[in-house]
Amino acid sequence: MARPPIHLWQITAPLQPLLGGHRNRAFRTQGLAQNLVFKTTRRGEAALRWLEAIHHHAEQSGFRVPRLIPSNNGTLIEAGWTCEPFLVGRALEPDEMRLIAPLVGRFHKQLMGHAQRPGFLSAAALSLHGAGGDVDLAALPPRLAEICRHIWAELPPTTVVHGDLNPSNLIRCDTGGIGLIDWDECRVDAPVFDTGQVSKPLSTRNALALKSWEAACSWQLEPAYARTLLADIYRLAESL
Repeated sequence: MARPPIHLWQITAPLQPLLGGHRNRAFRTQGLAQNLVFKTTRRGEAALRWLEAIHHHAEQSGFRVPRLIPSNNGTLIEAGWTCEPFLVGRALEPDEMRLIAPLVGRFHKQLMGHAQRPGFLSAAALSLHGAGGDVDLAALPPRLAEICRHIWAELPPTTVVHGDLNPSNLIRCDTGGIGLIDWDECRVDAPVFDTGQVSKPLSTRNALALKSWEAACSWQLEPAYARTLLADIYRLAESL
């Protein structure tokens, strides 16, 4: 397994692989006063720079955010790797997700009307243009692509969403507060892509929008997983 070029951040420390990521490899340092996480990324420098202002607003909303650390060269990416602080704590339990609803609401309110992330499209824009971020509707089975176009067209983009608010990305930090990690899918889109992961139950339409998005953005990166979602997606679509 390739290892990150930690010397480009002037770091010398043992590295430990982090498990759980399906799309990116990750290592954490050991023995430093502030341990770090090095992760692979498919994003470009502009897409990562866009996150700097977003992270500021997330902090203003009450989250703790591990901000990306530039290398010695002043870039946020080196040979496909990024660096950020390691947040010490535990992942939220599913029944604790309701605790972040007020923070998510403040975050969305602060970022209404923000410019789209470089290289990304909202779900509504994808319903018209077909490809952006990790989604390429042309690569999907025709039936799934048609469902995506139909249901996403109803989702006007209004604010910035984190896009992956699952319990493993929310850390109850040992030093206090709730950390929010893994901003890989962050973009301007409909708020339901965050609120639908926090507040349950969902309407059939919202459940279909989220489930079809998950399948579409996983289709080329995690194809076996994406195909396990098809039965639920088709069932939801037929019930509308």
